[in-house]
Amino acid sequence: MANNRKKGITLLKILFSFVLLYFVFTKIQFREVWEILKSSHLGYLFIALLFFILSKAFSAFRLNLFIHQIKIFLTQLSNMKLYLLGMFYNLFLPGGIGGDAYKGYVLKKKYDVKTKSVVSILVLDRLNGLLLIFVIACVLAVFLSEDQLHPYKFLFGIAIILSILVFWLFNKRFFSFVYPVFWKSLGFSALVQLAQLISVLFILKALDIEGNTIAYLFIFLISSIVSVLPLTIGGIGSREVVFYYGALWLGLEENTSVSISMLFFIITAIVSLSGIYYHFKKPELKLELT
Repeated sequence: MANNRKKGITLLKILFSFVLLYFVFTKIQFREVWEILKSSHLGYLFIALLFFILSKAFSAFRLNLFIHQIKIFLTQLSNMKLYLLGMFYNLFLPGGIGGDAYKGYVLKKKYDVKTKSVVSILVLDRLNGLLLIFVIACVLAVFLSEDQLHPYKFLFGIAIILSILVFWLFNKRFFSFVYPVFWKSLGFSALVQLAQLISVLFILKALDIEGNTIAYLFIFLISSIVSVLPLTIGGIGSREVVFYYGALWLGLEENTSVSISMLFFIITAIVSLSGIYYHFKKPELKLELT
């Protein structure tokens, strides 16, 4: 019964992804998007790939901070292998077992920790990343030239302060066991987003886009928040919809905007696919020597 339910949810996610993609490609010229993709500069895309890999390394380091707080002192190498396998499951096997669920299952089974502790660190890791995306998006929003935003720009500063304060209180009050790494984990989250923004900057360079940099980066961050919602497969479709409507709202070229989204997904897929190695040869998880 549970398996049928999972398969049904996966089928709905796949269907919803295709519906969103179909919707986007009825609004733009697919042939023009394809021409934009074909003419992209491979050298810049390779650099974008390297910065994306760097962002995932920082993300894995952040997760290991939380894992250490539940007294599982994984080596960074073991953690990286597990993280890469999780990326593969998240993107390519979402119906069978998600990446976060698999990491939680392995940690609980191998080290006999409480389910609540494992679930807590995985959720906090996600929330930590989302907080920094929101904060940086607010910073970029202040510099957008969109006239409709001018009367409200002071609210972005307030939102930054309040979001960090609320998350800090939330951690201190309900998750005191991970509170010692609160600021360090936020630092890693900042590095994750900085590396991903640089990756997108090189995608812009690959597409020979010179202007509206802040607007494109802002749309990318909003799409990153939306793609986390468990509505589609790996964010496919939802990210493209955000890029399309973001381009309409900010007066950008829609075909180019969707091309950025597609290139970022291709880079994500390439890195995630490399985790297939650890699907067939499960990583041996080693602990740090004390």
